[in-house]
Amino acid sequence: MNDTDSPSRALRYAAPALIAVALLAAWQGLVAYYDVPPYIVPAPTVVWRALVADRALLADSLEVTLGIALTALAIATVVGVGVALVFVQSRWIEMSLFPYAVLLQVTPIVAIAPLIIIWVKDTRAALVLCAVVVAIFPIISNTTLGLRSVDHGLLDLFRMCRASRWQILTRLRIPSALPYFFGGLRIASGLSLIGAVVAEFVAGTGGAGAGLAYQILLAGIQLNVPRLFAALFLIAASGVLSRIALARWHESETTPAG
Repeated sequence: MNDTDSPSRALRYAAPALIAVALLAAWQGLVAYYDVPPYIVPAPTVVWRALVADRALLADSLEVTLGIALTALAIATVVGVGVALVFVQSRWIEMSLFPYAVLLQVTPIVAIAPLIIIWVKDTRAALVLCAVVVAIFPIISNTTLGLRSVDHGLLDLFRMCRASRWQILTRLRIPSALPYFFGGLRIASGLSLIGAVVAEFVAGTGGAGAGLAYQILLAGIQLNVPRLFAALFLIAASGVLSRIALARWHESETTPAG
């Protein structure tokens, strides 16, 4: 890393952190100034105390939700890449099947999740399938776009050298598609978490296998708003961490601006 990268990298993390501190301070000050009851809007300190007090319960629920989201992301990645590889083999195949992939994207998960939960007897499998439906489209669309967006000069060179379709795919199309794939993976990682939470809301599963969505529902019924905010914080933090974990794999995050 050269010296010019260090300020931009430090600023990339320092600027959002400063804004977060300012927002939390404003939130704490407004709640204290207007004496807002914690069952309406709890102060950040109250949310933190709830997070610490209920850490065991919330940690177990977070593990359930993340397990569903990560399983769905893995399935969506494997299936989505496989579908994209099929699409790139023929324009006719892509034109025939891509509208059905779009259909999955535009169909609200809250509309089809009850049907999936009814049809699939295993509750966890149903939740994973709901999250897969939400997360798979960015993988399919971005990977297909990347496989199609190869340099035409290089493609002509491969064909002039009588490269086979397999050689063109493995040595040209797939390497060219990697930035697009990781861009889709970043989007899908957030969507898989959203899909898992929405599916948990619809299923309303409780007990030992309850995820964070159930804890939010239960906290709302009990007017335990600090725990509700604590669960929301864990969901948001998980989404941010997934973005950070995948950021270094995308060219837009590693190349200095300007």
